[in-house]
Amino acid sequence: MSEEKKLPLAGLRVADFCWIGAGSYTTKVFGDLGADVIKIETSTRLDSLRLAGPYKDGRPGVNRSGYFADRNTSKRGITIDMKHPKALAVIRRLIAKSDIVANNFAAGVMDKFGLGYEDCRKIRADIIFIGMSMQGSQGPQCDFRGTGSSIAALTGIQDLSGLPDRIPAGTGTNYPDHLPNPCHAAFALLAALRHRRRTGQGQFIDFAQTEPMLSLMGPTFLDLTVNGRLQQRRGNDHPWAAPHGVYPAAGDDRWIAISVMDDAQWAALVDAMGRPAWALEARWQTMPQRWRGRAELDASLSAWTAQHDKQALMLRLQGVGVPAGAVQDAHDVTRVDPQLQHRGHWVRLPHAEMGESIYNNLPFRFSRTPVRPQRAAPMLGEHTREILHGMLDLSNAEIDALEAEQVLR
Repeated sequence: MSEEKKLPLAGLRVADFCWIGAGSYTTKVFGDLGADVIKIETSTRLDSLRLAGPYKDGRPGVNRSGYFADRNTSKRGITIDMKHPKALAVIRRLIAKSDIVANNFAAGVMDKFGLGYEDCRKIRADIIFIGMSMQGSQGPQCDFRGTGSSIAALTGIQDLSGLPDRIPAGTGTNYPDHLPNPCHAAFALLAALRHRRRTGQGQFIDFAQTEPMLSLMGPTFLDLTVNGRLQQRRGNDHPWAAPHGVYPAAGDDRWIAISVMDDAQWAALVDAMGRPAWALEARWQTMPQRWRGRAELDASLSAWTAQHDKQALMLRLQGVGVPAGAVQDAHDVTRVDPQLQHRGHWVRLPHAEMGESIYNNLPFRFSRTPVRPQRAAPMLGEHTREILHGMLDLSNAEIDALEAEQVLR
């Protein structure tokens, strides 16, 4: 039995209409776990990530985006112009052989194609259909469109990120696309598969991408509703932890984050510093009070951390129970970080145009089942003929005719 056949989702098939971030990451997880994920694209409207850097060797191209590649491992790719009159018949044959139909278009787009949930259920009665629009398929804001950045702004995390005397800084990336939305969506699909296995029934998962993000804002809402306190931007500050910030380390632009949550951790930090007089005189005061002379103490701590290598200091502080983490750049993350190396987080896969490239492994492990990306992301339309002929049983002549009529583009 091949390694791929041993994977948890082997034998499952996903018709993947997703593009850009959260949807593509959701289906990537399924592909990495062994499902046959068919990514449906068209050259007439490219997935935006294909045009987003970084590019391999710095050379742009629709098959050279590292961002796209990392979000689409373990998938096969087909190109078909969904607006062509003959496209629907081909797609319907694909859905008939699929277990899941996934899309993150705006609400109603799949219905306009004749591929909404009710349409798909007529093709396959037990189909599992997930629609990942920003605000769901119903309600007064269902027509709103947005990406991870607008979801972050709408749900409030954007406004809470940054320094108190400046405009919101945001999270530096489209945070909802990378964690809350794909994780919640994957979990919802797994729950639907379990339900189908027990009952034989498919499901429509109406997945509003604002909702998983809102679920992570619970402490903020509770602080307002229970304590009457409206949280504001506070940079690296913390309601009770101190020190709680990013401090310089030895070298150019090297930094370490340190967070002291209680008296025991403060005592351990003081011991690690050699019990300097200024630290012995400083009192760590528990919630809701803060350090007195916070700025002066931060400056003194910075003078000490600046003398040490960030990785060595991180391990030293962690060893005595002080939460600390080296601030890492791309080189550190991919080549230095000992935990990621130990976990086998980075995977190298051969790509038809980019050659061997680096990919993120899944962020979890199974105790007995090896899971990892199975293959590099597909080039645009790489598996079109393979899928149409080998899976949908179209003859070479039929495929040639579809190509001639520009259906497969």
